[in-house]
Amino acid sequence: MTTPTALELLLSKPFTSVDARRHGLDYFDLLRHDVRHASRGLYMPEGAETALVDRVRTHLELTPGAWASHRTAASLYGLWLPHHLDDHSMLHLSKPAHLPRVRREGVVGHRVRALAGEVLEHGPGVLASSPARTWLELANELGPVSLVAFGDQLIRQPRPDFEGRSEPYTTRSALAEMLRGHPKMKGVAKCRAALEDMRVGADSVPETLLRLCLLAHGFPEPELQIVLKPSDRFSPSADMGYPGIKVAIQYDGGHHLADDQRRRDVRRDAAFRAAGWSVIVVTAEDARDDFACVRAELRAIFATRAD
Repeated sequence: MTTPTALELLLSKPFTSVDARRHGLDYFDLLRHDVRHASRGLYMPEGAETALVDRVRTHLELTPGAWASHRTAASLYGLWLPHHLDDHSMLHLSKPAHLPRVRREGVVGHRVRALAGEVLEHGPGVLASSPARTWLELANELGPVSLVAFGDQLIRQPRPDFEGRSEPYTTRSALAEMLRGHPKMKGVAKCRAALEDMRVGADSVPETLLRLCLLAHGFPEPELQIVLKPSDRFSPSADMGYPGIKVAIQYDGGHHLADDQRRRDVRRDAAFRAAGWSVIVVTAEDARDDFACVRAELRAIFATRAD
């Protein structure tokens, strides 16, 4: 097997001129068709897909005192963003207000006031705004509904077996405390309003959107994560619903199409129906018309069951 050259090793990800010198390469070694000079002291493999975290790490190596923020931080954490913010061709990097703004090609620089605990280490060589601070940073770019949806994913209780963590990113009380620490920051008023509408228990962004849609159309606020038999640890649960009139609402996302999951869903729904509940199953298709069919079905049930 042929041993890769120093340049071939470098070309697996973005690298700096310091990295090049460390590998014994000079300026002329970098004048190749498969190397792109992206910014001062920064080189990229031409045409290759580059992981966001590698781009961030290389930029931060060249920019002492900076960290990933805004939509860049959100993507590093794997947090949902609406489509209009899901473009990472430009990195968002922040620095403390007493330092000069990052001015580099491919970077949107910010000068900010960050308090203790609002910048975290996200892997070797990568600092990023905390998930909570990222929510506040994005307040001016997110609409009111998206701001609630983004926040709900921060306070939801994760499933350790699937997500590798047992604690939520933050809590409503911690978010309220953070907002008190930034009374004059742009977007803080929008965040205060969004915090009022955030709820623990929404397991996905579509569930939040459905809940907010029902509220906007005059329905009572549904309860979240309703366990059919609270005394039974193996009891099925509903994503949301109205226990008072025995209505369970299940949002079945893409993973529910798998055969094993579909069989579990059938048993889940059958258990609720056997206990006298109506079950409304919602899919991504329903979201396309603002859940109109779901609302009509729910309105009909309310008409026959509500006092």
